[in-house]
Amino acid sequence: MPHANQSSKKQTSQKLPLVSIYWDYQNTKLSPSQAKSLLNLAQSKGRVSSINVYYNSQREDQATVKNDLGNLGFNCVNVPCPLKNSADNQLIADCLEEIHSNMSPDKIMLISGDGDFVKLVHNLQKLGKQAIILAQIGNVKQKLKELADEFYFLDDLPQLISEKNQPQIISVVSQINYNEAIEYLIEAINTALSQGKPTVFCCIDKLMRQLCAKYQGCSSIYTSDGKKFKNFSKFIDVAVKDGKVRKQNQELFLTELDILTA
Repeated sequence: MPHANQSSKKQTSQKLPLVSIYWDYQNTKLSPSQAKSLLNLAQSKGRVSSINVYYNSQREDQATVKNDLGNLGFNCVNVPCPLKNSADNQLIADCLEEIHSNMSPDKIMLISGDGDFVKLVHNLQKLGKQAIILAQIGNVKQKLKELADEFYFLDDLPQLISEKNQPQIISVVSQINYNEAIEYLIEAINTALSQGKPTVFCCIDKLMRQLCAKYQGCSSIYTSDGKKFKNFSKFIDVAVKDGKVRKQNQELFLTELDILTA
């Protein structure tokens, strides 16, 4: 029987609002360290269920997005189209699809100052969702800023993180041990295969977040000696070395033992 305090913590975790990040990289470029701060801010708002960044690999200034942000667990959506609003339209479509899914988030963090998202924010609020908007100083439409339930300048991210209620952040960021993480990794691969989805790192990381409330990215996994993994790729490398899963290029597969027990 679980300890009363453990049961209480579990119920608190389940009641946390779901937060999804939708980042328009073409409008707002951040470094990997700034992206980590962004994740910390999101975790202070609730349980992060998906983190998406939209970019164009054909643009020289966006070519490294997949490597830089994929290792942080971002679902990197490449929209290699020359049309001006192609990435915006893909972001809007994906956001609305998630809003109407079984894992519908309570809060949407939109990383952009583009006025093209005014209608999206209107629709989110009509559906009872909170819109949290972050943009860079000098690069945000006033109407978008006024509509936001919460608005922050990305230039203030370091200060925002340091001033946030630290106990709240700690309560959101849970930990799981390595063996638990492996179980959810296998379950996520099984889920992706059964749904016909790709088993690339970012998709599996996203599914693990949905399957396990305590999993908040690779930094929430701890090993028997108390260490943490620097990124999702490092976690996968250890899992492959231990024979828990197989890897080919950037895709993950079950081992023969996993297939037999599935």
